[in-house]
Amino acid sequence: MITQEQFQKEVDLIIKNAIREDVGDGDHSSLACIPAHASGKAKLLVKDNGILAGVNFAYQVFQYVDKNLIVEKFIDDGEQIVNGDVALYVSGNSQSILKAERLVLNAMQRMSAIATKTHEFAKILKGTNTKILDTRKTTPGLRALEKWAVKIGGGENHRFALYDMIMLKDNHIDFAGGITKAIDKTKQYLKEKDLDLKIIVEARNLDEIEEILSNSGVHRILIDNFNYEDTRKAVKMINGKCQTESSGGITLETAKHYANCGVDFISSGALTHSVYNLDLSLKAV
Repeated sequence: MITQEQFQKEVDLIIKNAIREDVGDGDHSSLACIPAHASGKAKLLVKDNGILAGVNFAYQVFQYVDKNLIVEKFIDDGEQIVNGDVALYVSGNSQSILKAERLVLNAMQRMSAIATKTHEFAKILKGTNTKILDTRKTTPGLRALEKWAVKIGGGENHRFALYDMIMLKDNHIDFAGGITKAIDKTKQYLKEKDLDLKIIVEARNLDEIEEILSNSGVHRILIDNFNYEDTRKAVKMINGKCQTESSGGITLETAKHYANCGVDFISSGALTHSVYNLDLSLKAV
């Protein structure tokens, strides 16, 4: 997994690029009608129900735009919100507030939606030994924020990208000439490159589970698109020799059933690719 320092660099890049994209050579709407030294105050108003996420990101955005902006938090990341709540106040230079407004809202609305969806999965899995994971099915350029939101919602992050974990999926296996060849080549590659990366291997059926288990050095088996009965059989075959992860179209309705099969993790792309933004707005006060 990536370090906190690496993660923060990704967040910093998102802020820098988003402000560049949105502001360009100037916020001419504000520059045209608001005096440069005018000050003001705005509240972040909640207009939906769910889990709030992105408050700490918003603080970083406001500080990037103008270090003199003052942020007063009333609701923190991970807390329940309802229509009518005020999450924070921001005060200071009016032009600076407006320059940061859209990035703050866009990010917090999406992060809150992801945190809310993740919280629903985590609540369903409560009482089991199974944890919910995200995937790489994220919005290009916004992965750090979306994975941050998953953590806020009570989930766990899978690998961040292609560089921090080995994941041998169906195409890797087929291109490499089979499971054992893919694993052997991977272990040799890691040795040659002096890399310490965990290996996950995808299985499409019980025969592939058996072949994976005949190889050493596998950290986790991805039990992909199995039904409940075969998932239980797979978990029994693996018998704690490595971690287990179920994936493939798992929904809120089916998650508990897969957890009851005994898997360690459930991964769901729906946490990040199938959410509707929570309604938030920034209003002058």
